[in-house]
Amino acid sequence: MTDPRFEFDVQSTGTLPGISVDATTLAGATTRREPPAWLAEARASVPSAGRYLVFEQDGRRIVVPLSREWTRIGRSLAADVRFDDATVSRRHALIAVEEGGVRVLDDRSLNGIQVNGRRVEWSPLTDGDELVIGRHALYFLDTVAAPATAEAATLAE
Repeated sequence: MTDPRFEFDVQSTGTLPGISVDATTLAGATTRREPPAWLAEARASVPSAGRYLVFEQDGRRIVVPLSREWTRIGRSLAADVRFDDATVSRRHALIAVEEGGVRVLDDRSLNGIQVNGRRVEWSPLTDGDELVIGRHALYFLDTVAAPATAEAATLAE
């Protein structure tokens, strides 16, 4: 019999302090959480078609264009996207923009990375994917691929 006080012990006392139980999913689950309401506003505010990382920090919404081949995420001063937070490794993750799409790679971080609630070493990213780095949730926006998808749906009707 399991002690109910420890029902979510792995999620609440693991290596990711500050992550609430609802911010993680059980092992093997691949369902996406409902995106925050502000994500639609952030999508509407991007200046041009492109690929972006969007997140909240200190009460502000940050939109980072992925315009280079590599974008580094971490605690280091050399990181392109920097979080001054002990749950984030100095070199935590890399975002690679390639001809075939965009993918995220774990850069030997201590706490790992999650894409849509699933821990991964690397993963392709598609529009709307949630990426968790330490206690921070970032969202991938691909406004380049989105219009093509909408156009294909219109042609199919």
